[in-house]
Amino acid sequence: MSPLKAGDKAPQFSLPDQDGETINLSDFKGQRVLVYFYPKAMTPGCTVQACGLRDTMNELKSLNVEVLGISIDASERLSRFAEKERLNFTLLSDVEHKVAEQFGVWGKKQFMGKTYDGIHRISFLINPQGDIEHTFDTFKTSTHHQVVLDYLKQHLS
Repeated sequence: MSPLKAGDKAPQFSLPDQDGETINLSDFKGQRVLVYFYPKAMTPGCTVQACGLRDTMNELKSLNVEVLGISIDASERLSRFAEKERLNFTLLSDVEHKVAEQFGVWGKKQFMGKTYDGIHRISFLINPQGDIEHTFDTFKTSTHHQVVLDYLKQHLS
């Protein structure tokens, strides 16, 4: 597994959202986009991470940042997750983990002594030109939103 780094071109992708509508990364050309990969909707850590982003969405929007959350969950599960947690951003379904592989976040994981393939919790800030501006790979689920905001405030002012 080798995640994309700052300066890399962000892979273009099209994925179904929580409503089954196709969303393209190119729909956000000219904007900053936080693409965050998370293992599984409606699990404790992923819920904490999503709710942190939800609660700071006004601040993120004021900095012209869109948020796209990507997991291997089906659209139906993402819809239930978004509704249950009142999420105010787009969730995308990467069931075949092709986009996760393009971003370099699909790979070996360990949990309770078992090794398996899965999504690693890594986020990418994509600049308006479509390049990776920053990779967030060291954070706690409870502080992910603050790490992103701190970076943005430091680099956009």
